Amino acid sequence: MKLVTIVGARPQFIKAAVLSRALKKYPQLKEVIVHTGQHYDYNMSASFFREMDIPEPDYSLGINSMSHAAMTGKMLIELEKVLLREKPRIVIVYGDTNSTLAGALAAAKLNIPVAHIEAGMRSFDMRMPEEVNRVVTDTLSQFFFVTGEVAFKNLQMEGLDKPENQILKVGDIMYDAFLYYKKKALKPKMYHLPDEFILLTLHRQENLENADELASFFQFVGTLHNEIPIVFPCHPGTRKKLDLYGITPGIELIEPVGYFEMLYLLNQCSLVMTDSGGLQKEAFYAERYCITLRNNTEWKELVDLKVNWLTSLNTERILEALSALLSKTFNCKVKPYGDGNTGELIAEALFSYLS
Repeated sequence: MKLVTIVGARPQFIKAAVLSRALKKYPQLKEVIVHTGQHYDYNMSASFFREMDIPEPDYSLGINSMSHAAMTGKMLIELEKVLLREKPRIVIVYGDTNSTLAGALAAAKLNIPVAHIEAGMRSFDMRMPEEVNRVVTDTLSQFFFVTGEVAFKNLQMEGLDKPENQILKVGDIMYDAFLYYKKKALKPKMYHLPDEFILLTLHRQENLENADELASFFQFVGTLHNEIPIVFPCHPGTRKKLDLYGITPGIELIEPVGYFEMLYLLNQCSLVMTDSGGLQKEAFYAERYCITLRNNTEWKELVDLKVNWLTSLNTERILEALSALLSKTFNCKVKPYGDGNTGELIAEALFSYLS
């Protein structure tokens, strides 16, 4: 019984690794992993797969550095070839990347059932490419593995809780990964970390389009850095924009870090400021408050729990959040994303369906 897993970025590989380990309990299932190549990552060498206990992909398509439309179209063509060759019983996709959308489309065109892990997440902002990918992927799916109640209700509101569909609340597979890998947290090399610091990441396109807004934000960051140090692993796309606009951040830009290094920074920092979807949850798992540099988030549970504050790049709102959170001890005991056994629950459900 064959299933195909489609991934396009390093975080998706980490999630897929959790499920692959859980699937080993069912030797009757043969998993074929396809890497579209969407997010080229120099860290994804052979040592990456070995150190993270991740199976290397069976197919590497090498599709990247294109527009959204060109990339998705090229993936659709190449993924169809793989699916016709492998003839899987089900196709598994993760999250909200172009690879997710292309995988769901390719499978749907061939009448192969789609299982969407992290289904039902919504920011309700269709200007975000990720939101478009989420909504369309869910429309094409038959199996919905959701992180919790909010995602479940989103699917219900959209009429996707049909008799022919299966919606299963299984928790967050990234929580499994966090628990599995946190013992491997690694201090970044060639960088002196202060005793207390704010961890900052910024990479979303909507935050990089307005030069004046970006300059104002980094002027604020430079001033804040004089009060509490800020550690900023800078995404290559962000660095290019800063150079293009002639913006001097006022803080040191360090190179992007790997997953183990990011876990270390999360566990050492005082607070997180980010526009990353994944880092918002990982901050929560590391018991760190998070200031999200966006107007919306797909992880609304964390906003409701008041461990995540939405500020966009508005410096007044950021100051308000900092004032409320920096001196506050993290004390949230609620577990909205399960108990760390999501991979096992998904594997069991897949085996049950395919048997």
